[in-house]
Amino acid sequence: TSKATPRGAVAKFSSAGKRTGKKDLALLAMDYENVYVARVAYGGKDTQTLNAFLEAEAHPGPSLIIAFSPCIAHGVDMSFNHRQQDMAVKSGHWPLFRFNPENIERGKPPLKLDSKAPSIPYKEYVQTETRFNMLWHTHPEVAEALVEEEQKFVNHRYNFYKQLSQLDWSDSEEVAQVKANVKINAGTAAPVLKPEGES
Repeated sequence: TSKATPRGAVAKFSSAGKRTGKKDLALLAMDYENVYVARVAYGGKDTQTLNAFLEAEAHPGPSLIIAFSPCIAHGVDMSFNHRQQDMAVKSGHWPLFRFNPENIERGKPPLKLDSKAPSIPYKEYVQTETRFNMLWHTHPEVAEALVEEEQKFVNHRYNFYKQLSQLDWSDSEEVAQVKANVKINAGTAAPVLKPEGES
């Protein structure tokens, strides 16, 4: 099964639901520090998508835009494409952000988090797609457990990106420590940053 397949989705080689999360391609690309990286969903926030394309075009180095793109294979009615993108963003499945490395030289944080904290349950989003729904018909207890696990993960990931967006990138020692402690394996980012609310 592809490392881009989300946890809990039913795919050709994961008929009982994929048990691991998806790899964070954006986080991998940000590690290079000269790559412009954006995660967009025009149905979730069209102005953010436009700004990302303009900034990516203006960036003097390589640019990577990762766009959420509902597909008929997801089991989505394509006439609800915009709604699906909006739900993906609001559930935390697809956080929106832009990483502009030129901001490091300007003394500004390079990462701008463009979406808010998850505002709808992750379960509400996944139940609108057949690729997730199939598991509720065949293995409901597994589906429920995987959704609970993913809900915790999307909340954790949002807090991680929020803290990363507030990081002082001029402090190379702090950045190096974060990079050394971020583990990317099958979709789990385990940062060593201060827990929310800790000073």
